[in-house]
Amino acid sequence: MSKNQHGLARGLTNYGDMDFSLYLRRANAASMGYGKEILGKPVVGIGDTGSGFNNCHRHMPELIEAVKRGVLMAGGLPIVFPTISLGETFLSPTSMMYRNLMSMDTEEMINAQPMDAAVLIGGCDKTLPAQLMGAANSKIPVISLITGPQLTGHSEGERLGACTDCRRFWAKFRAAEIDEAGIEKIESRLVTTSGTCAVMGTASTMACITETLGMALPGTAAIPAIHADRLRAAEASGAQAAYLAQIDPDKQLIPKKIITPASVENALRILLAVGGSTNAIIHLTAIAGRLGIPIPLQQLNKLSDETPVLIDLKPTGDHYMEDLFKAGGLGVVLRELKPLLNLDCLSVTGETLSERLKSEPAYVNREVVRSFDQPIQKMGGLVSLFGSLAPGGAILKRSAADPTLFESEGKAVVFNSLEDLAKRIDDPDLEVEAHDILVLQNAGPMSDAAMPEAGYLPIPKKLAQSGVKDMIRISDARMSGTAYGTIVLHVTPEAAVGGPLSLVKNGDKIKISVKNRSIDLLVDEAELDNRRQKLVSNVKTKYNRGYKKLYYETVLQADGGCDFDFLRDPSLLKNETKTGGD
Repeated sequence: MSKNQHGLARGLTNYGDMDFSLYLRRANAASMGYGKEILGKPVVGIGDTGSGFNNCHRHMPELIEAVKRGVLMAGGLPIVFPTISLGETFLSPTSMMYRNLMSMDTEEMINAQPMDAAVLIGGCDKTLPAQLMGAANSKIPVISLITGPQLTGHSEGERLGACTDCRRFWAKFRAAEIDEAGIEKIESRLVTTSGTCAVMGTASTMACITETLGMALPGTAAIPAIHADRLRAAEASGAQAAYLAQIDPDKQLIPKKIITPASVENALRILLAVGGSTNAIIHLTAIAGRLGIPIPLQQLNKLSDETPVLIDLKPTGDHYMEDLFKAGGLGVVLRELKPLLNLDCLSVTGETLSERLKSEPAYVNREVVRSFDQPIQKMGGLVSLFGSLAPGGAILKRSAADPTLFESEGKAVVFNSLEDLAKRIDDPDLEVEAHDILVLQNAGPMSDAAMPEAGYLPIPKKLAQSGVKDMIRISDARMSGTAYGTIVLHVTPEAAVGGPLSLVKNGDKIKISVKNRSIDLLVDEAELDNRRQKLVSNVKTKYNRGYKKLYYETVLQADGGCDFDFLRDPSLLKNETKTGGD
């Protein structure tokens, strides 16, 4: 018995007698009602991320049943196992703090439990990247099943989709354009189905990246959560996982054969072409970094200069994810980008990207997906900025920004923490004008806030009420993929570790040039040295036990994907920003 290394015989619990271990395992499996025949079949583990604290995954039970059906149809034994679930709006201080924990949970459960392949079901923002990070070094085939986007809601004839529209209406509320009753009505109509945000936010961006990497079945990124095709995708994912589980182990399509430098470059291209979330560059850096694949921000700029924005979805356009699905899905975007893509990359189906694109449907709704030679924007949605304020780089989502602000010099209005921001941003005595630059410090990965989606600093109320819609905002925080505005994020090194951002004072001049890819603090070096001498480090031992102790002792800066140093491939660490900005 002990020589059988598939199904329940994989990774036997060690009691000193492997035959006894298998005998005991099968006896306990029998107590769950399994017959002897099915216990001999290959096992497909199904990662369950359902939770009462995750509305996006409300339909998880349906998806699991469909995956099970597919596994059984293809001759496998489906066994469901739970992992941590990350409901974006239900976690404090931020879901980002727990992404790495979920990745560890996922990796260890795949490795420790007897399965020949796995289907990991996820969608809500940090869930998909956590699962891909955890699966990257798996020795068995893994398929990602994306939960899918919500359908839009309606209010008085207007389509609504969380959370770009929630931000839009909140901005109107702050500007006194709608009243308390109006905002309460909108609140009840923003999120009306299960699934992830209905726009090209972080969840949908990561869904597109996952499909492009080849880790999800072709055509599954944009299917709405409650559409029957989503259940058919689940069934097909289960069947494919069972098929992969039965291939000769030496020929199996494990993740490292799919997530390669070439497929990562393709994923970067699609991130740029869809005007995707700034969060995605951190997540993709973390995923690739588990396999020793670097993503220098200079490479992002090179690809961005070559890759046009092709889809017209909120927050950078007018449409929603369900419209992309109806327009032909991600496949038609990939087909438009074909001249720029690495076509030999494999997917979990075993086919190359070139083979996959031959079967894409001819129909395209050109209102939603533009052609390569008639793009929405000629260059990609994201750009990296470097300079004296961000030696390790910063990110701007130019596709969601005001181009008239791209070449700017302004006076800094500084907030030293989120608490300071909340206290003063609406103070009528705040000294701020529309052409000033709002600066938030101490919101990066090593801060008490642990890099929340707080980079979308609100327009000061007195400016909002006077009609100001956008202004330059700079921070070491992140921004929701559903947000918009001329917002510079992920400033590296962060303020909490003594980066240049920590030296900025009210009235300092800051210069931004998207054309030159630069962001500079226009303060004399001698004055900066003087400020540095007086700087009190915010990096301290915050916790003496538990996960948060591990987090603050090992988390990397944004250019390291905010991963833990001991999880990232060691070959990459020497080229990334160290804690303290050394």
